[in-house]
Amino acid sequence: MAAVTHTPRTAWIEQGLRALADGGLGAVRVEVLAQSLGVTKGGFYGHFADRNALLDAMLDTWERDVTDRTREQVESVGGDARTKIQRAGLRTFSGDRLLPIDLAVRDWARHDAAVRERLERVDNSRMDYLRELFGALCSDADTVEALSTMAFCLGIGIHFLAADHQGRNRRDVLAIASSLLVNEYPATAER
Repeated sequence: MAAVTHTPRTAWIEQGLRALADGGLGAVRVEVLAQSLGVTKGGFYGHFADRNALLDAMLDTWERDVTDRTREQVESVGGDARTKIQRAGLRTFSGDRLLPIDLAVRDWARHDAAVRERLERVDNSRMDYLRELFGALCSDADTVEALSTMAFCLGIGIHFLAADHQGRNRRDVLAIASSLLVNEYPATAER
């Protein structure tokens, strides 16, 4: 007789995050997740009391990924502040996993005050890290705040921009804009 396997809690969370990223909050349904995982929905209730418990776990996972895990990964590789800023941005806003989740959470936060509060906490944590890194490049607090804001807005906003960049590749434009923020401006601000 084959051993009974249980779908791990993390699999439900990851599938929920994929569904959120692909179809928004309405796509996160226990039946659909179970079908995607190739299991019955009965196993879900061994891990979660209800859909809301799953949604909270999904937000917890997203929050850890874009704050603590991003910082840990960036810091473990090392490098100077410029390299760390670029690495954090690439991990969060250029990837196939975190970016779609981040954008879906932002959309969700437009309609849910509790999610909006969590997003604010997450964005404040991310901004604190940017301030720390830009602070290593520039001592003027106003400039550090402006650079941190511009970098964060570039990371998020580029994905909502519908402009064609006059035939230029969007990735190239983003790379140039990032380079200007990280390499050019802090150096001229100190002069």
